Amino acid sequence: MELSYSFIIPVYNRPDEIRELLESMLSLDFSGSFEVVIVEDGSTITSEAVVEEFSGKLNISYFRKTNSGPGDSRNFGMRKARGNYFLILDSDVILPPLYLAEVDKELRKQFVHCFGGPDAAHEGFSDLQKAINYTMTSFLTTGGIRGGKKMVGKFQPRSFNMGLSKEAFLVSGGFGSIHPGEDPDLALRLQKGDFETRLFPEAFVYHKRRIDWKKFSLQVRKFGLVRPILNRWHPESAKITFWFPTLFMIGFIIALVFALFGWYWLLYAYGLYFLLLFFHSLYLNRSLKIAFLSVVAAIVQFFGYGFGFCKSTCYLRFMNAPPEKLFPELFFKNAQKT
Repeated sequence: MELSYSFIIPVYNRPDEIRELLESMLSLDFSGSFEVVIVEDGSTITSEAVVEEFSGKLNISYFRKTNSGPGDSRNFGMRKARGNYFLILDSDVILPPLYLAEVDKELRKQFVHCFGGPDAAHEGFSDLQKAINYTMTSFLTTGGIRGGKKMVGKFQPRSFNMGLSKEAFLVSGGFGSIHPGEDPDLALRLQKGDFETRLFPEAFVYHKRRIDWKKFSLQVRKFGLVRPILNRWHPESAKITFWFPTLFMIGFIIALVFALFGWYWLLYAYGLYFLLLFFHSLYLNRSLKIAFLSVVAAIVQFFGYGFGFCKSTCYLRFMNAPPEKLFPELFFKNAQKT
């Protein structure tokens, strides 16, 4: 099959991000052609003027629609695209020059209908962005499930850096209305349909994650809320490791209570773990500040995810209502059928 690539990028009120992403596409070291499909998801601050700046430099299409969430916007873009292989990106990523060449090399070596690539921190990122990138990708915090580990069972690509064949899109119907969690849901449905998913370790992107502490805490809490819902939809995907952040949170609270009575051994264990995170981040980032922020980010991640996971598990088990009723903030209501 002759491959023709279409980048699919939903955007919501982020014209500056789109400019940086499109500028990085101009520097792609790739001999073939590709198209770019921008889907404006009901933005009040549009990217239309930015897209016009690149209309003569890139094969680019721009569409505006009512707000229905990133998953549905990706489906919209894939329906409009002319290529037969879709490269799905978040608007807050930057592509390294060899990104598309690495994707093309992997697909021609061993074709797969769905892939995911890692994310990395660009040298121009802020200290907070680098710290959050560390805690979201480190084996010591997430176990490498976001692409830092080559073997994690059946790899579940994430939609900030994901490839999907047109065939797999048409068969699966694309992304669902849940958000976050629409990407592992799609990956699990594809795997049930005998479509292979695989990690392309060299096809990385720079993922900016333009968030502060409050937004990061909300994001990881939503990740925790979503996982028990996915476990209900896909029981075969449930793992004991999903409980680790909740156990970490409960254990830390117990350690603080024990310390009040002079029992410090559990608190010391947590201290050793935090020191390990600190020095590992220090080794990777060469910055005391980033190393310290990495420890803070790990604590925020574990408590946010752990609380969300525990809450969602209890609600689903003890309340007789569907997830859409229990957690309406996780579902977009205006999604279109593929």
